Amino acid sequence: MEILDVTSMAEKCASANDGDCPPAKRVKLGDGSADVVEKTPDENETGERELDVSSFKVTKVLQNNCARKLICMEGTFEDREGPAIVLLEQRTFPYDKVVLEKDFFDGKTIFRKVFNNDIYRNYNCFPTEEHNSLHATVIYPATQTHIDKYKRQELYVINETYELYQQVTLPYIESKSLSLEWITNILEHKAEQESVIYEDPDKDSGFVLVTDFKWNGQTDTLKLLALPFQKIRSLRELNGSHLPLLKNIQDAGTAAISKKFNIPASQLRIYFHYQPSYYYLHVHFCYLMFEAPGIYVEKAHLLSTVIRNLELMSDYYTKAVLSYVVFKDSPLYEKFKSHGALQTST
Repeated sequence: MEILDVTSMAEKCASANDGDCPPAKRVKLGDGSADVVEKTPDENETGERELDVSSFKVTKVLQNNCARKLICMEGTFEDREGPAIVLLEQRTFPYDKVVLEKDFFDGKTIFRKVFNNDIYRNYNCFPTEEHNSLHATVIYPATQTHIDKYKRQELYVINETYELYQQVTLPYIESKSLSLEWITNILEHKAEQESVIYEDPDKDSGFVLVTDFKWNGQTDTLKLLALPFQKIRSLRELNGSHLPLLKNIQDAGTAAISKKFNIPASQLRIYFHYQPSYYYLHVHFCYLMFEAPGIYVEKAHLLSTVIRNLELMSDYYTKAVLSYVVFKDSPLYEKFKSHGALQTST
């Protein structure tokens, strides 16, 4: 599966360490040293022919999120078999007032007035080419699971007891075949090592802290992941024996972020997802002012709260009712519905 972040060529070539470009697709831009890898423009790191994203043909719009200024489309590539997903999203603006004045109010940006009323005026704004790019994410080949994940659907709340977890959710998890090789590659130093912010190699309490591949490199949208060396599937498998691991992730992770990005622990949102997107326990670290997807009450569980719960009761997550949202017609929705545990009508 190929997951690409595609920006303007000027941005892509500006830095070999661009955080938006996953390592599998990053071309080393050299200084004449011996480790520079030269390749033709249409080949990737493995020598395979690169995707021609401009040949994408839209089959359907999966969702058009006006709040996030994001559109997600399913389609195909002219020279490839199978479906693909392309997400286009507006990029964030810089905070630096000098950069803003230089790039948007320098006479090159075009402002066309729409209307004015008293003190209020509306304009259509057309920045110069280097500042009007969109952030694009490509998933190819896309499975039905990926397509369902990005499709806008009706939502339903599941109040999952531990019994329901054992009867419905766990069999569903065990039946999933989504590859986690990309995690193994990070932990075994085979990929994304330039994205590693911190590593503790202890097999029980250690973890790797990496920047999220979707992070755009700006501090105000900081997003990182902590991946433990212990193989734990989800929040449901945590117990008191995992407290050293969780506390280490909290303490060492916040210290590393403070040192690297000058952001204190009090300005970080640190949380798990349940249900997660993939079943390898991971912790999200986000800048508090950044409204990242999945931070809402029916999805996110603060690491600090999880630690306190396990300190109060070692087997808390085998007794707690965990509420979360499922999409209509998703596999988990269908399993709860057929089990009789989901009310879908009044």
